[in-house]
Amino acid sequence: MSGHSKWATTKHKKAAIDAKRGKLFANLIKKIEVAARTGGGDPGGNPTLYDAIQKAKKNSVPNDNIDRAVKRGSGEGSDAVSYDEITYEAYGPAGVAILIQCLTDNRNRSASDVKVAITRHGGTVADMGSVARVFDRKGVVEVKKTQTSDDKKAAPREVTEDDLLEATLDAEPEDILDEGETFRIVADPANLVAVRRAVQEAGIDYESAELEFRPQFEQVVDAMDAAEKLFRLLDAIEDVDDVEAVYSNEDVPDEILESLDA
Repeated sequence: MSGHSKWATTKHKKAAIDAKRGKLFANLIKKIEVAARTGGGDPGGNPTLYDAIQKAKKNSVPNDNIDRAVKRGSGEGSDAVSYDEITYEAYGPAGVAILIQCLTDNRNRSASDVKVAITRHGGTVADMGSVARVFDRKGVVEVKKTQTSDDKKAAPREVTEDDLLEATLDAEPEDILDEGETFRIVADPANLVAVRRAVQEAGIDYESAELEFRPQFEQVVDAMDAAEKLFRLLDAIEDVDDVEAVYSNEDVPDEILESLDA
């Protein structure tokens, strides 16, 4: 759910077991509905829908919920829905740039809720475009290093950076990032589907394939107080119901992150 940052990486390990799982489900369903609305309800002809469905399945969203979301997004039935994608911009402590993406059926509600979350937690609402220029839109395919098979007797497969480079070279990836338990393959947005397909054709499972924003530079936050305030702000923004993703450009030293975790 969160944009990629040290904060998001740290939180991701906890997110699978905390109370935000319900919101994660809701956002995954919204993404399916939006993808079906914009590109049609056939995953075979709509790569964005295909990837949204795959991510939902990876997060254990029931198939019935997924099917209903596709139908709603396609305009079938009486409960057809329509969401708008809206971006808000803010600055946090130490001048950290924050980009906020929402999926909403009520623009006024979203604007109010996001503004309250920002201003009540020490942030500043930014002028349109002032923060967006700090980020580049990229396609990102996430792959687990350790791949397990449906065959429980089969030994897990360890995927290496070289495996991914060899598999995706013709799809022109820009970078392969080692994130500990996973690799993240970064590509031009136009090459996202080609990279994802190349990974699949190599027999490698992937966790997600989607567009996200990556900062052009990082803002150092080397004071404990500022880091604490920043993370409270990011948490508050992420807690807003209509918020789909939060991207930020903080660089918090490991020792401060460890102290905060403790």
